[in-house]
Amino acid sequence: MDTVNYGLIGCGMMAREHISNINLLPQGRVSVVYDPVPELAEAAATLAGDAHVAASLQDLLAYPTLDAVVIVSPNYLHVPQLQQIAATRPMPILCEKPLYTDPADAAVLEKLFADYPHPVWVAMEYRYMPPVAALIAQAEHATGGVKMLTIREHRFPFLPKVGDWNRFNAKTGGTLVEKCCHFFDLMRLIMQDEPIRVMASAGQTLNHMDESYDGMTPDIWDNGYVIVDFANGARAMLELCMFAEGSKYQEEISAVGPNGKIEALVPGPGRFWPQLLGDPPVPQLIISPRAPKGPFVSEIPVDPTLLAAGDHNGSTFYQHQRFNAVVRGEGAVEVTLADGAKAVAMGMAAQESARTGQAVSL
Repeated sequence: MDTVNYGLIGCGMMAREHISNINLLPQGRVSVVYDPVPELAEAAATLAGDAHVAASLQDLLAYPTLDAVVIVSPNYLHVPQLQQIAATRPMPILCEKPLYTDPADAAVLEKLFADYPHPVWVAMEYRYMPPVAALIAQAEHATGGVKMLTIREHRFPFLPKVGDWNRFNAKTGGTLVEKCCHFFDLMRLIMQDEPIRVMASAGQTLNHMDESYDGMTPDIWDNGYVIVDFANGARAMLELCMFAEGSKYQEEISAVGPNGKIEALVPGPGRFWPQLLGDPPVPQLIISPRAPKGPFVSEIPVDPTLLAAGDHNGSTFYQHQRFNAVVRGEGAVEVTLADGAKAVAMGMAAQESARTGQAVSL
């Protein structure tokens, strides 16, 4: 296969990032798009270079020039759309996170894809942010084995979405699923281990409390702490604050072990950085051995072309580069359905722990 022809399901803001990065692939093009909002679909088709606009998901799946699909729809639509693809025209799938929002769907998807003949990749692009990828690659050597892992995200509130679906737990799975499954995926990947217990405290403190949609006030949380115990005795913590958009770095990841510490500092989207402060911060990797004492600081700049193609520090391009290769028969899926499901399960456990005040065993 010389060129992978993609179908985009959902044409909102994140879909535009996917299109912009597929446009950068020498062996990829978006051939068909679908969104129930015609204006979004037309705009996405134009960005893709005059892609065909499908009238429905069924219409998209019938389009002849189609090799793979990318699901970028609201969270609560992922499972029915996955089911329709599997029943109608099985093909390679890249599905945005979270994989599902209803705990019952874990078993549904496991059965649905048990004998699926094509690759399915869950979009956990934070793995591919260059400074985070560098930390993942060097964590074992720098720390001597990670015993404590801290992930801090201090960022802006949830952005507006079509239909305001991201304002309510029922449609998102809750903040600790919708937003934080990325970080639970990173915890498993960096630890190379499985979680056994989750403890959380979280809630809605400032954001969206003065908004109303069809008479309902948003219930989506905007801050929290999550502690995760792992089977080998290590532990990890997530600190989330979604009213901290003044931060220099959006994500700060710190892994510590008997030999030292390694950190990755990742700025937020450049388009949100105040121009009066000059150029946005450059990502950093910091290694701090216990002896001889560091720290050793390295800058990890990201290609400006990739920064311009989205809000995720170049990671969406690297994710698509790998998925594209898998569709063409090169390499293997790096973020499996099992990975996506386990990240959601951790998020749901955190939601339950914060709601009840009790630790949740996995």
